[in-house]
Amino acid sequence: MITLKTIPAAALVVMLACGNSTEVRPPESKADASAPALTDYAATLPLDKIKLPAGFKIEVYAEVEDARSLAISPSGVIYVGNRNKDKVYALKDTDGDFKADKKWVLASGLNMPNGVAFRDGDLYVAEVSRITKLPAIESKLDNPPKPVVIKDDYPKETHHGWKYIAFGPDGKLYVPVGAPCNICESKDEIYASITRLNKDGSGREIFAQGVRNSVGFTWHPVTKELWFTDNGRDMLGDDVPSCELNLAAKPGMHFGYPYCHEGGIKDPEFGDKRPCSEFTAPADKLGPHVAPLGLKFYTGSMFPASYKNQLIVAEHGSWNRSKKSGYNLSLVKLNGNKVTGHEVFASGWMDDASQKVWGRPVDVLLLPDGSMLVSDDQANVIYRISYKG
Repeated sequence: MITLKTIPAAALVVMLACGNSTEVRPPESKADASAPALTDYAATLPLDKIKLPAGFKIEVYAEVEDARSLAISPSGVIYVGNRNKDKVYALKDTDGDFKADKKWVLASGLNMPNGVAFRDGDLYVAEVSRITKLPAIESKLDNPPKPVVIKDDYPKETHHGWKYIAFGPDGKLYVPVGAPCNICESKDEIYASITRLNKDGSGREIFAQGVRNSVGFTWHPVTKELWFTDNGRDMLGDDVPSCELNLAAKPGMHFGYPYCHEGGIKDPEFGDKRPCSEFTAPADKLGPHVAPLGLKFYTGSMFPASYKNQLIVAEHGSWNRSKKSGYNLSLVKLNGNKVTGHEVFASGWMDDASQKVWGRPVDVLLLPDGSMLVSDDQANVIYRISYKG
């Protein structure tokens, strides 16, 4: 008689992947100690389907359920947030083979802890309505401290309530607040904005307005200006509006929501209230419903010189378009602070003919050696993309 106990772990994973289960998930780690960051599960993923430019290679760096936002500490520990789950993780490559071998659960029972940021030895975590930190986390991975609340008065709505966070060149923590709807006009100016505050939670201010739902931003390595993605509104059809890449060169800029979309499309409900000419048009139109999330300027030395200071954008993919779009990594080409075009850098998580999807890129992070990590909350892994020429 065959039972689950008599089937080798690797075979069981493959059987589940090929059977009726809708999704295979890697095992969870324990809260009080590290667990393996890679198992036989990683080998079941069809990485051969990923198309990259010549000379590039993609591998699984770690397995993390619902892997979302990424952050790195100076010592090389990778921190990972969740959106559909309740945990924050740490990963470490202890033997230098460019694959994580240890994984820790640092906190659980959290409310959409999507955002993570590291500063001065502390890990900052963004939930829906609050920002917390785990003090001196590097020395406490095996026994994490309880989260310390630094700000707990962000809106409680979960619609676009998950947050990406990062520290800017000014030392402030940037925290977006999505619109609590598909399309609406709110009396409270904190909605559809990007805020910033001091690392102790004080001094919150609105940095940018008219931002429907940004789940990724970064700063230009030379100009130090903020670049961010914004997800366009739904229910105007398959091809309208385009999702946006925006440049916020200074505080106080307004990017149009809910009155104007992609720089020149008047909203049918609110567009008569304010003309598109009042707002800042996007630096680039990334395509309708592609759901751009994390992005980074490439500042490493591993990739060819043509990638230097160019943007890599993770496109999570459409959820309600009749023909799916996104599910890629895009390369946005710039000359200074002007976008000259964009193209697909990595694809293959979606089969265009069948419209079946097995992975969804979320965030992008550079490693010190110049390679790049990409999180995937559907395949439940983090990839490493490297270049050898």
